Amino acid sequence: MLSALRRVIHDDDTRAGRAFDLVVQWLIVVSLVASAVDTLPSLSDQAHAAFRTFERATLVAFTVEYLARLVTAPRPLRFARSFFGLVDLAAVVPFWLGTGLDLRAVRAFRLLRLVRLLKLLRYSRALMRYRLAFGAIKAELTLYLLASFLVVYVASVGIYQFEHAAQPEAFASVFDSMWWAVATLTTVGYGDVYPVTAGGRAFTVLILVVGLGVVVVPTALV
Repeated sequence: MLSALRRVIHDDDTRAGRAFDLVVQWLIVVSLVASAVDTLPSLSDQAHAAFRTFERATLVAFTVEYLARLVTAPRPLRFARSFFGLVDLAAVVPFWLGTGLDLRAVRAFRLLRLVRLLKLLRYSRALMRYRLAFGAIKAELTLYLLASFLVVYVASVGIYQFEHAAQPEAFASVFDSMWWAVATLTTVGYGDVYPVTAGGRAFTVLILVVGLGVVVVPTALV
């Protein structure tokens, strides 16, 4: 019995396994759409109540799915600590922490409903290849992130030195200057904060050149 259930849940090379995966995929998609629709202010109280009931039903279903995967896994502890095991657990945490509790802090766990998006990764071979690619360049990405934080800090300090005297409100501190640094390095350029001094503008040109490399490097690595 357990081995048959294991083939249905963990193997997708059988008709029953593919049907199980398809049902879970559609349940994830429908639950995400329902969560978004439930935020519409024009809905009636009855509609909101219906969506909340559906939310609870889907979370119970996801909980049963997680427990079934855990019980039927060849190595349950290894599954529980795996990426998808943690994702499956995080997807149901808001329900079990939020039900029956009147704690304002617990509401933050509702953000974990977005983890259900990650559950779809289990069923996409293309996205799995992305996961393998990121795993292969983990060391390079770590170094890149550290270098990016360093560049943001240097850019923040530099523009603060050039612009603080001319724009004390926009560049009040190095931390305030970080917004400009991030927007410039990512080449977003919102235009809400910009340099007005000659030195600040020259420094911005340099940072823009560096920003092109900041955007290109992770793409090239992947």
